[in-house]
Amino acid sequence: MPIHLLPEEVAARIAAGEVVERPASVVKELVENSLDAGATRVEVETRGGGRELIRVRDNGVGIPAAEVELAFRRHATSKLESAADLETIATLGFRGEALASIASVSRVTCLTRHTTEDAGTRLRIEGGEVAARTTVGRPRGTELLIEDLFYNVPARRKFLQSERTERSHIDAFLTRYAIAYPHVAFSLVHDGREILATSGNGNPQEALLNVYGMDLGTSLLEIPEMLNAEQTIHVSGFVGPTSVHRANRGYITLFVNGRWVQDLRLTYAIIQAYHTLLPVKRFPVAFVSVTLPVEDVDVNVHPAKTEVRFRDGDAVFRAVQRAVRATVMHEAPIASPWEAPSPAPDGDAAPSDMATRARLAALTPTARQIALPPAETPLTETPWHGAPASVSTPGASPAVDVDLESQPPRGGPVPATSPATSALPPLRVIGQAATMFIIAEGPDGIYLIDQHAAHERILYEALLTAWMQGQLAAQPLLEPVTVSLPVAEAAHLEELLPALLMLGMEVEPFGAGTFLVRAMPAQLAHLAPGDLLADIAAGDEQSPIHTALEEIIVRRICKRAAIKAGQVLSREEMERLVHNLERTANPRTCPHGRPTIVQIGVEQLIRQFGRS
Repeated sequence: MPIHLLPEEVAARIAAGEVVERPASVVKELVENSLDAGATRVEVETRGGGRELIRVRDNGVGIPAAEVELAFRRHATSKLESAADLETIATLGFRGEALASIASVSRVTCLTRHTTEDAGTRLRIEGGEVAARTTVGRPRGTELLIEDLFYNVPARRKFLQSERTERSHIDAFLTRYAIAYPHVAFSLVHDGREILATSGNGNPQEALLNVYGMDLGTSLLEIPEMLNAEQTIHVSGFVGPTSVHRANRGYITLFVNGRWVQDLRLTYAIIQAYHTLLPVKRFPVAFVSVTLPVEDVDVNVHPAKTEVRFRDGDAVFRAVQRAVRATVMHEAPIASPWEAPSPAPDGDAAPSDMATRARLAALTPTARQIALPPAETPLTETPWHGAPASVSTPGASPAVDVDLESQPPRGGPVPATSPATSALPPLRVIGQAATMFIIAEGPDGIYLIDQHAAHERILYEALLTAWMQGQLAAQPLLEPVTVSLPVAEAAHLEELLPALLMLGMEVEPFGAGTFLVRAMPAQLAHLAPGDLLADIAAGDEQSPIHTALEEIIVRRICKRAAIKAGQVLSREEMERLVHNLERTANPRTCPHGRPTIVQIGVEQLIRQFGRS
């Protein structure tokens, strides 16, 4: 085939792929245009996850009638005039590609009136070509309707994910900007249902509550006014205390000069600020905004404008880390005796002060999260304040957790996450190392058992077998428990409600971002519903192997319920845990595939001591 120029419409569709990846990309570009236009109210509505309709309405300055058609031409912008302006970009948009790209892969209707004009303009564009233009009466501002996204690019439309997934991406974007711009009133409606509404009164705490819910929003700490030594880098925002953490980095949000960005170094700076303060493999909740001179940051890095480069990246890193660390340490000034294990290279941890941790474990009820009853006893539970109504509470200790490992699979289907593994031989417990590993002796050597991974396996098989055999019946709580979740996680949890009901958890929507927990399985009575639902909703496990949704949820439950690294166990507890692990179907891995046991054979020990 000879070299030739592509037709304009083909080139436009190819270029659109760099800017418009999915419906959330359209929302991002249009909302950022609204903010650049000085809007104080931005309304977003979608239908069909954004495939069928995206509507963005604002009260900004609007587009002059003479420039409406020009606005949809490639590289047409009001924010740059020369190449020199690229070095001092202060607006969210500047490339002049977004509207042209969106118009080339959808049917667009633009209704706008500039603040200096008496009448508005209605422009209809299909596939990048103007179809109709009329004069209309309308209020100041701009309204854009994007219909049939990717109707003329079937390959791109085919690879869009489910409606729930596409909605969640839109939720994640808009909720970030609702916090970053508390003076703007945002609203979000999916398929006729309002998901988010902020007042725009300029109060960031109120925006936090609207986005994160009452439980999480009220717990966050505001970063005090802080500048670096050169007085040029300003760090602000909110971070979670050491008692608030999540299973992934999804709750870390970064803004630079009012722009949401993804920056691995700054994310790491925030995580490092919590060094030794969070449990292993847990991540902080943080919303951090960095403001610095526009000439010190390059935003012209990627078409999506979510990546930036700093003139002095190390200074920004230090400023963020110091601001977050100072805020957290001010909230917990005497953290050293209570420090969590320091991360080791493999992601696990070892206690920094064994004697201190042992004393604390002996004195503090919360360090005794779980007691392991005799292996032959039936399932029992120790209720908390929201326990099932049928359970007696007088004299119960809330520090003792539920026994799930006491009922291993007996008959019926056996859950498995890996090929068949050899059974463990009878083991004799010797002791505990680093408050993480149980040391045991077997007929063929020494066994090191990861107590958290082993307990996860025990709980997983017991819970999954009980579910398969229909033994996870729901028991009503004495009083229903209200749980508030952030917008994106609340939407995800709604999709999981039928599966939760199958697992004995009666949860129902109770307003925007709020749920009412009416019943829990007796086996999970010791767990606080808020923490459990937050972990379930935040999980987003991807696997090439088809796995039942209930099994995925059970894995998340087990991760929350299992004993943790750093927890001191008595010999009796260790013996019961090891005995129950011996009785599982797959004792050598946890439900997530991590090893539970490391074996050191007798022959290897002999060689190490030079006795061979």
